[in-house]
Amino acid sequence: VQLQASGGGLVQAGGSLTLSCAASGRTLSLYVFAWFRQAPGKEREWVASRRWSVNTPKYADSVEGRFTISRNNAKNTVYLHMSNVKPEDTAVYYCAAKVLSATSYGVWGQGTQVTVSS
Repeated sequence: VQLQASGGGLVQAGGSLTLSCAASGRTLSLYVFAWFRQAPGKEREWVASRRWSVNTPKYADSVEGRFTISRNNAKNTVYLHMSNVKPEDTAVYYCAAKVLSATSYGVWGQGTQVTVSS
């Protein structure tokens, strides 16, 4: 699997933004997809994840109720819908994937910058 992230940009606090992660490869149903982020001077943190074939999303407490992870089967794309964004959401966002049995994410896309202005 290969991943290509896009959709970052500048957004005002309280606004919305959608990130996209295009996945190439076969048997995406065997993978879990996730979004991580890394703010300046901070460690990378997990934001959200879901299995490709089963809609059981999980979210970090900091984004629960504001962010939604989804996927479009026809486009082989995973999305992160960000709403009611806050300045603390400013970070480089990465999409990642791992096979179901893996304990860590081994496939990473390039980062996309999200900047939230107050």
